[in-house]
Amino acid sequence: MSIQTFSQWLYATPLAVAFREMVWFIPTVQTIHILAIAILVGAALVSNLRLAGIIATDEAPAAVVRRYLPWMGPALIVLLSTGLLLVIAEPGRTLGNTVFWVKMVLVLSGFALTRGFQKPALALQPVGAAPVALAKPAAWLSLAVWAAVIFCGRFIAYT
Repeated sequence: MSIQTFSQWLYATPLAVAFREMVWFIPTVQTIHILAIAILVGAALVSNLRLAGIIATDEAPAAVVRRYLPWMGPALIVLLSTGLLLVIAEPGRTLGNTVFWVKMVLVLSGFALTRGFQKPALALQPVGAAPVALAKPAAWLSLAVWAAVIFCGRFIAYT
């Protein structure tokens, strides 16, 4: 089954029709989706800027990790859940859109980069110390990935 065929089938399902017929549904879900990305990217931003040695250098890196990274998991779950609802409501707008798939890869890459590399690196970095050698480039890469996620999210509407 092609993506286009699947999109047409999904568009016609009673659930998708119900989502589109509730005038409040899509704007509400989009609002929650945007708030979730704000929380996710905000936590990543603070963590990455600490990792790069830009902010909170007077605080232990582990304190920054404990404060901000725990928000990322729940925010990602809300982000993916609301995204799924939006895909169900308007599958033709997303599933056949290359920018949507780029965004999905970037979201998972950004989350994996943050959780897999930055959390351990921040925990090892002592207060006031220069960033770990690979920490700075990884922090800037992560920030670029999250900026690209936001750009792709907005650009989906125009492609």
